[in-house]
Amino acid sequence: MRWPDQNDNDDIPPYLEKLNEPQRQAVTHIDGPVMIIAGAGSGKTRVLTFRIAHLLNEGADPFSILSLTFTNKAAREMRNRIENLVGPAAKSLWMGTFHSVFARILRQEAEKLGYPSNFTIYDTDDSKSLIKTILKELNLDDKTYKPGMVLGRISMAKNNLITAAAYSRNEELNQQDKNANRPKFGDIFAAYTERCFRAGAMDFDDILINTYILLEKHPDVCHKWQHRFKYVMVDEYQDTNTVQYMITKRIAAVHQNICVVGDDAQSIYAFRGANIQNILNFNRDYPDVFTVKLEQNFLP
Repeated sequence: MRWPDQNDNDDIPPYLEKLNEPQRQAVTHIDGPVMIIAGAGSGKTRVLTFRIAHLLNEGADPFSILSLTFTNKAAREMRNRIENLVGPAAKSLWMGTFHSVFARILRQEAEKLGYPSNFTIYDTDDSKSLIKTILKELNLDDKTYKPGMVLGRISMAKNNLITAAAYSRNEELNQQDKNANRPKFGDIFAAYTERCFRAGAMDFDDILINTYILLEKHPDVCHKWQHRFKYVMVDEYQDTNTVQYMITKRIAAVHQNICVVGDDAQSIYAFRGANIQNILNFNRDYPDVFTVKLEQNFLP
């Protein structure tokens, strides 16, 4: 791939000249695990954009690049910037939120889990409505078992890789429910899970936990996606929860070209189960990690 303003005699692509030295290191170190520590105003988005553009410029297949974000807005902004740099190749990138990308994978593999490929995705209102129905069927008080609270606790369990079956076997969680005067929570969780499955539906948290189960229970499928994605990038890594961490670790296990970007001093999604230890322990998971800190968004 040739850049519009790159001459045959140029050794350095023109986009690298727009970066300071730490940013350039973050963009060009493409082999092996990389951790980019980036606070506000450090040029993080520019680095992410140029890093993917650099991968493409170095000959990487756009279909082999997986880039995960937390918001659709961030994904759109990055894709637009990359498209401005490299052209139509950006359309073939696997780029988006955890939920949108993993839902795309599940559409292809859902039948292995017993779901139809056109499974329904329940939003929060759908889930609360189903929980209200289950409470009525079980003759439970919706003031003791507030639907929002029930859904939140189910979500927290799934984000920590605890299924309804595992929840029912967990004595500590069951005791917590008894102490909180909600001893039937496990029954609600089980009924909710069964009803969603029977309806061919997943909620947002199911998209994550079912992707993990897919990779865990079906080695052939895991092998396929591990070899599909040669490069894995995760933005706002400090905001990942347990299941997101486990999925990305599993997918990156073969090539280990995983690049995570985050601020180890900040996590805004703790209420959603974000685990700051994921970024703090990245060195443990990948002892040969290349770490770069972005502290200034300007050229020296």
